[in-house]
Amino acid sequence: MFRSRSKDEQAAAAKVTASQPQQPRDPQAPKGRPTPKRSDSQSQRRTRAQTPSNRKDAAKAQREARRADMARQREALANGDERYLPVRDKGPVRRFARDYVDSRWCAAEFFLPVAVLILVLTMIRVPQMQNLALLLWLVIIVLIVLDSVVIWVRLGKRLQERFPKENVKGARAYAVMRTLQMRRLRLPKPQVKRGQRP
Repeated sequence: MFRSRSKDEQAAAAKVTASQPQQPRDPQAPKGRPTPKRSDSQSQRRTRAQTPSNRKDAAKAQREARRADMARQREALANGDERYLPVRDKGPVRRFARDYVDSRWCAAEFFLPVAVLILVLTMIRVPQMQNLALLLWLVIIVLIVLDSVVIWVRLGKRLQERFPKENVKGARAYAVMRTLQMRRLRLPKPQVKRGQRP
């Protein structure tokens, strides 16, 4: 209240007073533009400030806005539009990780069909079939682990080469988690074909 004003505030105040004309405007002088009709100005005011009057309307407007954002996000996940992707999927590093995974065959994407096959084999009450199911189970798990380790190491090297100055934290885990989904069910949808290196 009784403190002195800083130099920046004094300079800003001096600029404002210098930019204003010294003489007051004559009320009878023309203002240089036509007066808008009352109906036009009221409709502009209504469209500008559509603030809800109570909590129920505000919550409804918020739900509709959230629904529109989610629809935009779903569409972006389907066609790969970077602008509306969720934060988890945004950026060139994450896009490169997705393309790296989508361009190759992964053992983990066959887990679901093999798991169904193993389930069918375990229902058959023949000891050889159940032994085969256990062996198949062990093989698919070992293949998934080995493939994930290979992706982790190779992708880490490629990320360091391609993006030396960017933060690549979490990109390898993101890529490995993507391998666990079947290619057809991955979101965002794959943008590269198999064998097409990013």
